[in-house]
Amino acid sequence: MSAHEMKTLEGIVEHTAGGSRMRLNLAVSYGSRSEIVRAAQRLAERVRAGTLAPGEIDESLFAAELYTAADPDPDLLIRTSGEHRISNFMLWQLAYTELHMTPVLWPDFKREHLFQAIRDFQRRERRFGRVAAT
Repeated sequence: MSAHEMKTLEGIVEHTAGGSRMRLNLAVSYGSRSEIVRAAQRLAERVRAGTLAPGEIDESLFAAELYTAADPDPDLLIRTSGEHRISNFMLWQLAYTELHMTPVLWPDFKREHLFQAIRDFQRRERRFGRVAAT
């Protein structure tokens, strides 16, 4: 990461510190597959140590071993640059997340783009895996 990028990141952290209504996650040098492997390894260590039985492992116990254990799963993921993939990003956490794809590149993403994504999100029916009533 360049000095300019680091300064920009520090500015974002400083500017958003203390916020309580929204959460912004920036994952730098992050890979979800390695996060999932790490969580599995940590649970396997507990099984090997005898403090956990394999049958006790469930979704909540697994999620507690992820980097985002203290955070709720995202409601909305905004994917910039016109890509239609999640690129090894929060694979576990995005199971019921609404996706908003935009052709706008991240450096050009402005307040109006965020508002568009939020308006789009607000029009959706969130089912969390349930089938819509017919």
